Parts: sequence; C-alpha cells; structure tokens
Amino acid sequence: MDRTSATTASRQDAPASAGLRTGALCDLRVIELGQLVAAPFCGQMLGDHGADIVKIELPGSGDVMRQWGQVLPDDRSLWWSVLARNKRSVTLDPRSAEGREVLLGLVGEADVLVENFRPGTLEKWGLDYDTLARHNPRLVLVRISGFGQTGPYAGRAGFGAIGEAMGGLRHLVGEAARPSSRTGIAIGDALAGIFGAYGALAALHDREVTGLGQVVDVAIYEAVLALMESAVPDYHVTGYLRERTGAVLPGIAPSNAYPTADGVEVLIAANQDNLFGRLVHLMNRPELASMPRYATHGARGDHQVELDALVSAWTATMDADSLLSLLAAAGVPAGRIYQASDMLEDPHYRAREAIVDVEDPHFGSLKMQNVF
Repeated sequence: MDRTSATTASRQDAPASAGLRTGALCDLRVIELGQLVAAPFCGQMLGDHGADIVKIELPGSGDVMRQWGQVLPDDRSLWWSVLARNKRSVTLDPRSAEGREVLLGLVGEADVLVENFRPGTLEKWGLDYDTLARHNPRLVLVRISGFGQTGPYAGRAGFGAIGEAMGGLRHLVGEAARPSSRTGIAIGDALAGIFGAYGALAALHDREVTGLGQVVDVAIYEAVLALMESAVPDYHVTGYLRERTGAVLPGIAPSNAYPTADGVEVLIAANQDNLFGRLVHLMNRPELASMPRYATHGARGDHQVELDALVSAWTATMDADSLLSLLAAAGVPAGRIYQASDMLEDPHYRAREAIVDVEDPHFGSLKMQNVF
C-alpha cells in the first residue's frame, strides 16, 4: 500500500474484517482516528460487537502498534492482530487539506469518531467538534486523553502509565517493601478505552431522544480513579491511606497464593466463616474454626500471617491437581495462577470458547481472546 499519499482505498489487512457484520452494533459506523492503545481498544470493543470500524492511519508506518510486542515473528506485531481485529484500515493524513476533506466526508456517514490525540490537536487540524457537527450533527465524538479536555493539566502529554500513577493504581501495586510496580498490561489505556466505548453507547442512546451527537471526554487518570474503590473516602473520613500489600488483602484471611508440592502456586479464597470451616475440615484441623483467634472474620484478619503459614504448610504436602480437586469438591474457591500456556490447555476455556481461532492474513489461524 502506498503510504505517501493523502488517502488510499480501504483495505482488509486486520483479522476478521471481511464478511457480513453481525452483532448488536452492526448498524453503526465508527471512525477510529487514534493510535497506540486507548482509542484503538475502544474501537476494538465496538467492532467486537458488530460496528463497522474504519481505522485511519497516518502516512508512513501507520499505527505504531504494528511494531509493538515482546515477540515479533516476521517483524509483525501479534498485539496488533488483536487490537486491529474487526477493523478496516485506510491511509489518510488529516493534516493536509485533501485528507481533511476526505475525513469530513467519512464523518458525514459515521455515528462515532474516536480519537486519542493531545487536546487541541483536532482543533489545530481544523477538525474541532463544531466543524465535525456541521458535517454530521448526529456524530458522537469520543476524545480520550491523559487528563481530559479541560483543567490545568489538559495540555500535558499523558500516556496510560501516567494515568495509572496519578489515578492511584501504581501506588497500590507491588510489595510493601519495594517501589511501586505496574500490573503487567496496559491497564490504564484499556480502562480508558472501555469507558470510551461505554460513553459512546450512552451518547448514542441520548441521540435517540435529542437527535444530536455530543462529545464524550475520557481522561485516562479518571478511568483509573473510577476503579479505586473506597480509597478516597477512606482517607477523607478516617485519614487511612491504602498501601501496597503484595498478594494479600489486609485483614482478609485466608486469601492468598499458596505453594504446592510440585512448585505451582494455587490461590485460595476462604475468608468467609462457612468457607473457612470447609477449608479447615479438609486440613483435618476443624478445631481452628472455633478457636477465638480464627473464629471470626476480624480475628482471622488480625492473625493473617500465622494463618497463611498454617494453610501453606498443608498445601505444600500436595500437588496442585490433587489440591484443586479437593477444594473444588468442598466448594472452596481456588484456582491456579494462569499463564497463556495454561489458558490454551484448560477445558473450561475450551468449553466456553474463551479463546478462539481467528483467520489472520499473515499468521493463518491465530489464537486470541474471544469477544466478551
């Protein structure tokens, strides 16, 4: 494909793009004018449910996600194969007069436009919402940025990692005695994409009443903040500041990852009274359930470290499969800590088609997570 021109014909170079669209959103057309993760993940979610996603890529190398990933077979990104599924890509440069006019033409037939440029970028290109709305007053514009479209930080660059930090998540991830950590995935960007899709659907519902589109303003730090449970009121009312606690929830026991004889970690969550009773029965220690130091939820929390040690000593005598079978039969919540290899072998994953085979133009049949 020629990436030097302002525009090119639409092409089908992302997996699962071709064919008749189905799904609850199959009557919608979405223009995805974004790159990296946040806006493309929003587009992925809408496309997963049938929306026609027209992805705009700037001339040159296109979306940088085409080159991202820990492994790049044939110099191609497997992450891109997931993020770009159910999309049609077109090269278009909205910074040029020709590209801008073509984009406005596409906007005239669209329901949603998603972008994640720094605030002010669309305005600099002559694509502010007033201009877009003149071409399509029913258009919903989803704007995803680090800090939102207003406020003193609006003009700052803000990647997902910064949103995770300032939204409060990074402070809570990791071990107490070590520096803050990341979750291992681009969770800030993904959360912003989810809220972007949610906002788009809410705005489309409102359009059914008003007949007009609107702007959906998503800030990554606020998307993270939304998941921070009671951290803010905890501090506001009592002065309590949550801290990193590693694998445990303070005061919630037993609920931890426990060792097994074959070197596998098994997560067990038996912190309710009835569940704890079942667990100690399996441990052949039923008396623990009536001991004052373990008899109530609060008491178990107060003695969390010693209780975890007792559970660990028991789990370490069995291999993971035997332990999990025993716990499942007794109705005690438990599970392995999975990696991708475990997911591909798990019969429950297969039965629910949580992972599916997708025809990919470069990799053939490619396994990836299903639509949820």
